[in-house]
Amino acid sequence: MKIGEVAQQTGVSVRSLRHYEAEGLIEPGRCQNGYRDYCTPTVDRVRQVHELIEAGLPTRIIRDVLPHLGPGTSLPAAVVDQLARQKAQLDHRIAVLSQNRDALAAYLAAVA
Repeated sequence: MKIGEVAQQTGVSVRSLRHYEAEGLIEPGRCQNGYRDYCTPTVDRVRQVHELIEAGLPTRIIRDVLPHLGPGTSLPAAVVDQLARQKAQLDHRIAVLSQNRDALAAYLAAVA
């Protein structure tokens, strides 16, 4: 499958697909003409990477997590620590966003 087809199927832009490849998150095959050739497992990996990015994980952590997401595998302690730190950062961002939302709601209630 060509890169444009994968982009359409997954909702991930061609630019993002190239970025995923440059970051070592996916590894499409190559046709004789040099075009990228995406097989079904690679397309599945694209979806997985996209979902992890949407969840707020940076590519540097995703790169460490991906090899351990298969059945019968567990995450090394160092990766678990990275995920815990990332979760703490997300929790902080959520708290700040909640405060901002509440402040805006109070302002809107006051001017309405």
